[in-house]
Amino acid sequence: MASLMEDIAAFDRMRPDLEAKHRREWVLFHDGALVGVFPDFESAAALAVDRFGDGPHLIRQVGAGPVQLTGGMVFRPAHALDTGGL
Repeated sequence: MASLMEDIAAFDRMRPDLEAKHRREWVLFHDGALVGVFPDFESAAALAVDRFGDGPHLIRQVGAGPVQLTGGMVFRPAHALDTGGL
């Protein structure tokens, strides 16, 4: 089984081609290989969980810059099924 670092390396190697053909789309990598290209994060995440469980796997938006959170922030996605509120 490949590590997340191998998935990141595979994404970085393919980045120029992905940016030329799939800008703003979402990609899924697992075991160091591209699994698929998706129109939205939810589609990529649904397939990733169905096929690979909790991971590791890498989902990235092609062409998006890095996300930086300050030390005091915790990322927690909000969605319709979340009972915790925003």
